[in-house]
Amino acid sequence: MVADRTLVTELATALGTLPFPDLARAVASRSPVLRVAAGTWDQLERLLAGDAYREDFRTAYGNGRAFAAATDGLGGRPPHLVEWTGGRRPGGDEVAPIDLRIDHVYLVSCKYLSANVANPSPARLFDGLLATTGTWDHGDWYAAVAPEAYQDLYAACQEATALEGLPAAAVDLSSADRERLRHALPGRRYPEAARPAYGALCAHVSARSAERWRTALAAVDPERMLCRLLRIGSAPYFLLGSHGTDSLRLRVDTPLDWHDRYRCTGLSVQPADAGQPRVDWRARYTVQATGEQRQVDGHVEIRWSHGRFGQPPEAKVYLDTPVGQVPGYNPLEPRAPLGQARFPVT
Repeated sequence: MVADRTLVTELATALGTLPFPDLARAVASRSPVLRVAAGTWDQLERLLAGDAYREDFRTAYGNGRAFAAATDGLGGRPPHLVEWTGGRRPGGDEVAPIDLRIDHVYLVSCKYLSANVANPSPARLFDGLLATTGTWDHGDWYAAVAPEAYQDLYAACQEATALEGLPAAAVDLSSADRERLRHALPGRRYPEAARPAYGALCAHVSARSAERWRTALAAVDPERMLCRLLRIGSAPYFLLGSHGTDSLRLRVDTPLDWHDRYRCTGLSVQPADAGQPRVDWRARYTVQATGEQRQVDGHVEIRWSHGRFGQPPEAKVYLDTPVGQVPGYNPLEPRAPLGQARFPVT
């Protein structure tokens, strides 16, 4: 089930590529160029009639218009076909989450108000280096890298909540047990008696994760890892969305494009003291044309999916460098050549 806000941002972006004078008439047209079900059109009309997503509609529609007009995009011509994934993800080795495909060629990822670029399992990131195929541990990362600290936290939380009927060992928790424990730990902070144990878990998981990552990185070209962290894949795609108050209207390079313009000179990782398990990363690179030395920064938060003890931890990869300064992320040319653009850019 696609959330309302996701539906608004992705489909309003799609509608911005169509040759209609405004969003209201684009929605009312139910154009067959945009392949969505009748019920989806109904939902979109209801949402447009309300006020909850007014700004999301405006921003996303403007991004679609900009893409339609851009020389890197449609260059002012109307599309023949716009396909929406509707939250579905293909089973292949797709590098970026593609939300729209236009004319079988243009791939568009819609990203609004998030610096999060990936949510792999910790083992796939730290041991598998974000490879799309391979073998790595699919179990609980906390239990794998910090078993004693994990058990100490579990015991402290079990005592603080006074829950009965739970197993003695954290690794023996069933799905039902995890759900009970998660609901018994509300709020943003652990019970006071459990906080020292959580601090110890954070330190152990951060240090061991960084160590595992360094070991794996020693065997590969750092540029390959950086391209994976930046979600630069074999096919170029477009990133349309917003971050803060700014619109994102970018074309993302392929590794070949990236290598022609930059050289990665190193990738370092280190554990962070951040109130949760975290590993910081920094890549250094050279701009080929000028020889200038630059860096791009990010971090990885290793935290439970769906709340404390809910499901095994994810590794949430974030960019800390502003998106507009990330190498390989290229701003769209603002407008097609004079006489070709049919879409005013908002």
